[in-house]
Amino acid sequence: MPERCHGAVILLLFGMCVNALGAFVGVNLGTDVSNLPSASGIVAILKTHRITHLRLYNADSQLLKALANSSIEVIVGVTNEEVLRIGESPAAAAAWVNKNIAAYLPGTNITAIAVGSEVLTAIPHVGPVLVPAMYSLHKALVAANLNDLIKVSTPQSMDLIPRPFPPSTATFNASWNSTISQLLQFLKNTKSYYMLNAYPYYGYTTENGIFPLDYALFRSLPAVKQIVDPNTLFHYNSMFDAMVDATYYSIDAFKFSGIPIVVTETGWPWFGGANEPDATIQNAGTYISNLIRRVSNDSGPPSQPTTPINTYLYELFNEDKRPGPISEKNWGILFPNGSAVYPLGLISGRSTGNSSAVYCVVKDGADEDKLEDGLNWACGQGGANCAAIQRARPCFLPNNITNHASYAYNDYYQKSRSAGGTCDFDGTAMLTTIDPSHGSCIFTGSANSRGGGGFSPEAAMGPSGLLPGASSKLQVSSFQLLILFIFSWALMF
Repeated sequence: MPERCHGAVILLLFGMCVNALGAFVGVNLGTDVSNLPSASGIVAILKTHRITHLRLYNADSQLLKALANSSIEVIVGVTNEEVLRIGESPAAAAAWVNKNIAAYLPGTNITAIAVGSEVLTAIPHVGPVLVPAMYSLHKALVAANLNDLIKVSTPQSMDLIPRPFPPSTATFNASWNSTISQLLQFLKNTKSYYMLNAYPYYGYTTENGIFPLDYALFRSLPAVKQIVDPNTLFHYNSMFDAMVDATYYSIDAFKFSGIPIVVTETGWPWFGGANEPDATIQNAGTYISNLIRRVSNDSGPPSQPTTPINTYLYELFNEDKRPGPISEKNWGILFPNGSAVYPLGLISGRSTGNSSAVYCVVKDGADEDKLEDGLNWACGQGGANCAAIQRARPCFLPNNITNHASYAYNDYYQKSRSAGGTCDFDGTAMLTTIDPSHGSCIFTGSANSRGGGGFSPEAAMGPSGLLPGASSKLQVSSFQLLILFIFSWALMF
């Protein structure tokens, strides 16, 4: 196993914001672990890291008991081995709900049932009974008066979409048209959501260099390498966004709308074999931190900009007992003792003196017309203090739209984020942990700032076209908890 990296690290800080309606990041818990902690130990680890959303692959009775009164929102899994029996027998579905859901309520905060795992691609022979199983489980919830509290869905792989790029032409595998149509109708009827397992790691490693690694890791691309859908001219800043959008377009091809997508699995392995050179601790840390930052901005992919992407990381611990290549055993973000795989407590790069600092700045390659609109809004209706970017003031130079917009965006964000303000500005802004201050120009929120950085209680909401604070929010949970940030590697590898 590689030594832990000490030069650049992630601070695993899962913040909890009660009553926030923004996107969240949760975590999957697999149990093929040699030294798996006890159920109570796992819950203690989750609480220590303030992880508020958990997906289980089965209905583990010890865990469900231990999660009682923790407020952690739980997705309970129906195993692939159980799907066939439940799909063929409504009585079996009712018994499963009574034993694995109702028995733990109201103490354990169960919010969804995930029926199988990638059933249509992993065990296609069970596909014909997948939707009947979902209907039977939903009917059992209705009978128990639990259907408003607990949604039913089924996680599916990106493999169900044979050609995901360009997203605008993506469609589901036609051989599953009947089943997918039934599935989407079920989700629409029950006001549930589509569960997607999206792995840019595999999208990158299996495409033989078609897409750059930076694209898979959420890193900025130079203008000449921007990934653009030729039909919509939407720019995709990450493979993750393109995968989610490909799924939205695939759903749209069936004439369904209003079905949100929740990413139930995504991650990056941090160690692999000799033939898996991209499974490194640096890449894993970069992917996870950039993913958290991306989800935290509360925006959706280009085709659905106001629909946040609630996401579950794969996974809490390394599952060293899993078969397959070395990388398959090394996706965990924590060790079983609760310490982070990516070392904690140090942020390298420009020292801010403030380990919790995060800034809103202009994205590379952002459209200048949109930047001008965003700058004008931030300095006007948004309430940002833009005195520092006026002529002869500390942040006037360099005298360009990118510098001025970054300062205004950040001032708006620092003052409004506690009240729901976001960092989007019509897709021209991004969050960073690198202090953008330079010379005598000190950005609001910097450890060196004497006059800014505080949060005002007022919410400065942006117009719907700019989306700094007016995004519609996907309400999957009953407690509306928000994971704020994992602070990223500041060194760019």
